Amino acid sequence: MKKNLLMSTLALAVTMLANDARAQSSVTLYGVLDDGLNFTTNAAGHHAFSMVSGDTAETSFGLKGVEDLGGGLSAIFTLENGVNLNSGALNEGGRLFGRQAFVGLASQSLGTVTFGRQYDAMVDMWSPFTAAGNYIGDLAAHPFDNDNADYDYRLNNTVKYVTPILHGFQAEAVYGFSNATNFAANRAYSVGASYADGPLSAAVAYTRQSNGGSTVGGAVGTDGVFTGSSQQNLGAGVKWTFANNASVALAYSHTLVDDPTSSVYVSDIGTQPWASWKFDNIEINGQYFIRPDLSVIGAYTFTHGQLNRGAGSDSPNWHQVSMMLNYSLSKRTSVYVEGAWQHTNGTTGTQLDVAHIVGSNDLSSSGNQMVYRVALLQKF
Repeated sequence: MKKNLLMSTLALAVTMLANDARAQSSVTLYGVLDDGLNFTTNAAGHHAFSMVSGDTAETSFGLKGVEDLGGGLSAIFTLENGVNLNSGALNEGGRLFGRQAFVGLASQSLGTVTFGRQYDAMVDMWSPFTAAGNYIGDLAAHPFDNDNADYDYRLNNTVKYVTPILHGFQAEAVYGFSNATNFAANRAYSVGASYADGPLSAAVAYTRQSNGGSTVGGAVGTDGVFTGSSQQNLGAGVKWTFANNASVALAYSHTLVDDPTSSVYVSDIGTQPWASWKFDNIEINGQYFIRPDLSVIGAYTFTHGQLNRGAGSDSPNWHQVSMMLNYSLSKRTSVYVEGAWQHTNGTTGTQLDVAHIVGSNDLSSSGNQMVYRVALLQKF
């Protein structure tokens, strides 16, 4: 009898220790699958149909790990991969974990420090106030994704610190090393702050990078949107969320690229050197739930550009309207239809003058372009 009681007690103790160990350490597999059909009204002067992976949310999967070290301190890591669902090819320039790859320590009282390939404060804190960064994705990105609201690139070689939330406030600082003998070449730094209290939330963020895209091993690498001597992004946003989770948001961003020499979205920028490209984006967006499983999302963005070179300058404007109707089949699976229209009026004589919605098949042959999409999205 005593022997059976002792064995039962030992078995119970082992079970409790095993459960406690599982609670203290965990690895989570997660991801998003997004695939659908796109129609572009004017892609290099032609109608175009295409099957596109990851317009609203990039098709991706990742691993997150947490180990409880005691005393409110945890070791954490994230490895996240982007992939083209239709071809199986890796995104982010063929990187195995191109979306995120970092390790760090998280303290409940002191904040979190992480090291690796990560998002900057503009993406972390400001982008969720835009339709591109929160709801619609590519079809709501600002022209050329000039402010990186659509998550076009990340920073390499970074150290990031995020404070704990205190009375609704949180701050973030990021530094990306150049890893070059010229310490200032292709480095980046970013700061941001956010506030949330009940239905109100707001954020402001800033990022500066030098020689972005000039070297593979630098902070920006070769996947930056622009290449120039430097780039600065400044963003601010405010959002109000209603009782039924409907919301309305206002977002502003300013982008300055000094001595630009190329853009991933434009192959012909002319032969005369540019001194700077400036973009000011003002966006209003909102989501309304027709019923709990059916929502409509809309966004309008006005972008004013100032494209300067030695012989003069051009001040084009862009107008873009994006709409999305989303129906949730379950908590993890939804179907959606969306569309976007863009108009621009540039006069530089280059491809900077034509409309180009991020997610379209190609640049338009005119100042107007429309893109429509129907797709299925699943999260796990």
